[in-house]
Amino acid sequence: MIPLRVVPRRRRLRNGALVLAAVGTLAALDAKPIAASASASASAFLESRADYQAQRGSWQTVELPEQAQLNAIHAVQLYNGKLLLVAGSGNDTTAFEAGTFTTVLWDPATGTSTNVDTPEDLFCGGHAFLPDGNVLIAGGTRKYEVLADQVTHAAGVMTVKNEDPDSGALVLPEKTRFRGPDGAQYVATEEVVVPPAHKMGSMVHTSSVELWVEAVDEGPGPVVTEGAQFSLEGPAGTRPQDLYGVASSLTLEKQEYQGLTASYIFDVQAEKYVPTGDLTRARWYPTLVSTKGGNVLAVSGLDQFGVVSPGNNELFEPSLNGWNDRPELFRYFPTYPGLHRTADNALFYSGSNAGYGPAEEGRAPGVWDLTDNSFTKVPGLRDGDQTETSTSVLLAPAQDQKVLLAGGGGVGDSPRSTDRVDVVDLDAPSPAWSPAPPLQEPSRYVSSVLLPDDSALLTGGSSGYRAYGNSYSKVASLYDPATGTMTEAAPPHVGRTYHSEALLLPDGRVLTMGGDPSFADADDEVPGTFEQRLEIYTPPYLERGLGRPVITDAPAQVQRGTTFRVSAAATEDGATITKARLVRPSAVTHQTDSEQRSVALSITPHGEGLDLSLDAREGITPSGWYMLFLSDDRGTPSQARWVQVL
Repeated sequence: MIPLRVVPRRRRLRNGALVLAAVGTLAALDAKPIAASASASASAFLESRADYQAQRGSWQTVELPEQAQLNAIHAVQLYNGKLLLVAGSGNDTTAFEAGTFTTVLWDPATGTSTNVDTPEDLFCGGHAFLPDGNVLIAGGTRKYEVLADQVTHAAGVMTVKNEDPDSGALVLPEKTRFRGPDGAQYVATEEVVVPPAHKMGSMVHTSSVELWVEAVDEGPGPVVTEGAQFSLEGPAGTRPQDLYGVASSLTLEKQEYQGLTASYIFDVQAEKYVPTGDLTRARWYPTLVSTKGGNVLAVSGLDQFGVVSPGNNELFEPSLNGWNDRPELFRYFPTYPGLHRTADNALFYSGSNAGYGPAEEGRAPGVWDLTDNSFTKVPGLRDGDQTETSTSVLLAPAQDQKVLLAGGGGVGDSPRSTDRVDVVDLDAPSPAWSPAPPLQEPSRYVSSVLLPDDSALLTGGSSGYRAYGNSYSKVASLYDPATGTMTEAAPPHVGRTYHSEALLLPDGRVLTMGGDPSFADADDEVPGTFEQRLEIYTPPYLERGLGRPVITDAPAQVQRGTTFRVSAAATEDGATITKARLVRPSAVTHQTDSEQRSVALSITPHGEGLDLSLDAREGITPSGWYMLFLSDDRGTPSQARWVQVL
């Protein structure tokens, strides 16, 4: 067993008089840093009090063992209690160029960890659960971005055309050269296969394939801004008029990240990646979301040339172990769109996204009907131009069909951010957003986590883009959907921003991780480093000194629309178990989690046990593994039992 290193909580001061005395002494010195230290000590004392923790909860900082530390870009809670933490190259160009891709399987209960062989750079791909509890992971990074001031050779997409139907497919190897009308030369950065032209009677239809090319010479000379034709230097014997390239934009502008067609299933039992058929289109920053029948839809993302998908979406079918293009579901969304499955198996787009697309397109929330590809906009969202880097979650219980959206900012590296929290009731005759209590601070990159008591924890983020100006929002709040109220929770001690995640653990606590600031100082001069410490939030319901209900027996599998029996007991005298929830585990990245939901079960006492009835609708409880929590009338939840819904 590898022991965890728990960073001690700040040293408790014995009583308030000591704190006041310390503050009074330091105030006389008129020194701002010392005053700040005194304030921190006072906060530490307050946060250490049992009555404070019973009302607001507490935080504990944890460091993984050195061999398990990584840049946690993706986090998935598995049904065996372990966490799948995926870094890929971890937003590290050195690791990318070295082909060093990282995945860690970590067990919070024991502290043990395993490094998993990672076949491709799954950094910034998407993921969703399959009905058997395995994890589908698709997309990733084919090439890192190159900023404009670092681009030295004109580059872009070239379309190679073939007008010859008789010579068969032609392989153009990497470094194949093309010559422009002015004599400038360009080389292919990859091997491609150009199919033959297609002959229909006397008609010949030209075939084509796209590839990325770079100019041989540096500087602006080879830049192309208008349509031009390029001759091919080889292969031997090929007539130039039959095989040629065309391009309209080969520039020195910024080159975006480029996506992969990679697709794998992480096998939970075997603890390894198993390849599936590739995506039909390369994707970087896609959202994967489970749909009717256990299929998974892949939406949006940047393609192999760094161009955002115009609306080409595709479906993974487990029975075929592969992906199929779905042109009838053509619909554009910005990258990492916040999609939530509804009771009738439509998808609600909250408007949350990670950017990479025009500010005027695809930002409006609405209901996407997958039966006819219609999209019905939902009005009323405040600060509708600040949905980028926001968070959204289907509130508990899922039967209420309410979605919360919180925080966010302007498009790109805009300095604007918002404290807006809005909620929409999708079951209303005419759904529209309504204001909810705001965040404590305007924040991007807020994480949202459903708790067993139906509240939602909103934590972390930064007011500035990627924490510019050291603008961490070290605050947390608890939203109660039953009352529509927001209360302050204990503040986290570790700042989280871009590339951070949070998820519910089976013991009812919340794990937060990650954080990728651009800079490490308030003046934005010192490069930032990825935050590898973890932090665990213990909600108030576990800080009251009360015993927890205990589930002594529960079925491993249940059917939707049925009633099943569990054996359980409340441990406090006079306490009664009053609430049962099936909480779907998280598969989260970039504050995007299309899996998270909490389903209410009706309870009927039966002798020393309970009969629990489950909603029959697949859209409420998609097939897969869930954490079963029972809570007593004092609001204290049990440790979860894992149950598979068939």
